[in-house]
This record gives sequence, structure tokens and C-alpha cells, in this order.
Amino acid sequence: MKSVAIREQRAKLVHDAREVHERHKAENRDMSADEKSQFEAMMAEVDALKQKVDEIEAGEAGEAAQEEQLAKAEEELKSSQGRKVAADFRSRNNDRSSKDSMDSFRRWLNTGDTRGLVADTDNSGGYLVAPLEFNAMVLKTADELCPIRQLATKRTLGNVKSLGTPTLTKMSAATWTTEVLIGSADSTIATPSRRDLTPYKLVKLVKVTKKLLNIGTVDPENVVAEEFGRTFAETEENAFSTGDGSSKPLGVFYASASGISTGRDVSTDNTSTAFTYDGLINAQASVKGVYRKSKSAAWMFHRDGIAMARKLKDGEGRYCWQPSVQLGEPDTLLGNAVYECGFAPNTFTTGLYVGIFGDFSYYWIADRGTMDVQRLVELYAATGEIGFIAERYLDGAPVIEEAFARVKLA
Repeated sequence: MKSVAIREQRAKLVHDAREVHERHKAENRDMSADEKSQFEAMMAEVDALKQKVDEIEAGEAGEAAQEEQLAKAEEELKSSQGRKVAADFRSRNNDRSSKDSMDSFRRWLNTGDTRGLVADTDNSGGYLVAPLEFNAMVLKTADELCPIRQLATKRTLGNVKSLGTPTLTKMSAATWTTEVLIGSADSTIATPSRRDLTPYKLVKLVKVTKKLLNIGTVDPENVVAEEFGRTFAETEENAFSTGDGSSKPLGVFYASASGISTGRDVSTDNTSTAFTYDGLINAQASVKGVYRKSKSAAWMFHRDGIAMARKLKDGEGRYCWQPSVQLGEPDTLLGNAVYECGFAPNTFTTGLYVGIFGDFSYYWIADRGTMDVQRLVELYAATGEIGFIAERYLDGAPVIEEAFARVKLA
């Protein structure tokens, strides 16, 4: 209920800001400097409230997921079959998913004691395979901070080295014919091609003070997992947005025949310095209804693009951007969810991308499913810190280009 109240407060603030923005038109004059300043300050508060709502609802969602997992585990343990499933799972994962394994990992973070943990075979040596719970903690933080991750289809590869993503050119139309004829043979379908999703190495070093690790009220795995989650989220979001696909994911804003080609760029009715209401309509309408009506269909802009979208109106003076007052629901633009992406292009000049619309469930992320962690003690002993290096392996790419439309300036 707390988040709902904040959402309602935010919607009221948006309404008041729009009144300030419209006042000069009613009085047939230019907007004053004070009005501009007041409007920008109010919209900055709108953004701050949005961040607050997201934090509250993320915490509530995490607690709900925990309760659901506990209830499910308790139900499974009531039956002999449940106990067998749990035993088999622990066996397959070398007990890394068990409480004992997490306790061992927590002890290793603090003291370096490796008993009960699984060593990795990494050529550089010194790495341990983090428990599945720790990996889930890192990914949870990354999911909360990276909007593409929230909407994408995520696949865990396990022992498989790559994931194929087939791409076909559509066949020509079928032919009406008589009962004894089969019609003409198709000659337009292309040979199937694919960009294999092959997880690439992503690595980061985090330094944590010994004092923080040894505070009894703070679980060291939470501290380390949150820091890794934040830094991985930023790097991944950058690659999912603008990556060129070379030893990294292929981004939605990178024009490529292996992802989203220039054939999915929409610039009609936009100007050389801004997108327009009609331009956004054109982009949205260029995506087929099967994708446009999906739960994962969304707009994605840099915060500068969102600021521009907030001011757009249709022919009857109605704003096309609407703040959400529903629990867990994002703001909408032309009826579809809109998300802020820190790495979306925000240079508003001729011929550049400034946003994208599409069904982001057709952006696939392939993850190896495990994380390797190394503990460095002597290197940072002089500063009273302990270093932790984490390695993840992942790849990503859009797999059906017609599910997307990039907003491009004229």
C-alpha cells in the first residue's frame, strides 16, 4: 500500500506539472523562465518518486518470492518424492545449493577457508564455483537494474557451449489452385542462418573492507553479491543496448543483419532534432500485433528521450505518456510500457537512433548458469581490504527483427 500511495502522489505531481507547462498557452504567451524551472523541478521529483517506488516494490517482490520458495520447499519435503528430488538435486550440484554450501561460502568470504566448496578448473587458478544461491542473488540485483534483462528471454546453458538462434526469410504467399495441382514451388526462402549465442567472459574486481565483512549484522555474501550485481548490470545493459556482438552481446541499437537490420528503422514524421507523436505512432504501427500486444512489448529510451516523450500530445491535446498508479506497473507511452535505459542513444541529431519499441521477449540472453569467484588477500592487505574477482559467462541478441522498430531521427 505504501508504494500505491507514492504512485498516486507521483500522478498528482505529473498533473500539476502539466498545468504549469500548459499555462502559457492558455494565456497566449511564451513560457517564462520561472515556469520552465518549476516544471523541470517537478519532473525531477517525479523521477525521484519513481525510483523510490521501484526500490519498495523490488523489496516486496523479493520477500514474496522467498515466501513462495519456502512454501514450495516445505510442501515438497512432506512427500518421499520431494525428499528424493531434493537429494538428487544436491547430488547433481555437488551440494552447492544446500545450506551447508552457502554457510561454507560465507565462511570463505570472511576467512578464506575452502572446506565444503567446489574448485573451478579455470586456467588462471584460484577460483571457486559460487553456490547457486549466491549466483541467484547477483542476478536478482542485475535484473532489477537492467530493464532489458527484466523483459528478455533468459536461458541457462549448463554444459552446452552455445545456443543456436535460427533466422529464416519468409516464404512467398501460398497459391489458390485446383485439387490435383500443388501450385508453384517457392524460391524466396533463404537457407536457415543463425547467430549462435556463445557466452563470453565478463569479469569484475570488487574490494571490500575487512571491517565491513566482519560486522555481525551484515551478511558478507549480501554485500559482495549486491556490488557484483550492480556492476554486472551496468556492463550488461550497455552491451544489450549498443554492443556490436564481437566477444560481447549484440545490442538492440546496433544495426546488424544478425540482429536488427536497418530495415527496422522508422524515421517518418520525425524531425532532425526530435521524434514526434506521429513518428512514434509510425514506429509502433510498424510492429505486428502479435508482438505489439505481448506483455513484453515496451518502449525504451534514455532519460532525455523520456523527458521529450512526456511533452508529446495527440491531435486532441491528450498526453501520450501516462504515469502508472497501479502496483508493479510501469508508466505507459501510447498504451505500451516505457522503460528508461541508461545506455540508449541520446544525441538528438539527423539520422541517429533515439529509442526503440518492440517485444523484448525476442531478445535472448544465454547464461552459463554458474559464477566463479576468487579471493585476494595479500594484494590489498596494506589498505585493510579483501578483493573478490567474479567471472560470469553470457551472451545476448535479438532473435526476430520484425518484433522491433527503432526510432530514428529524419
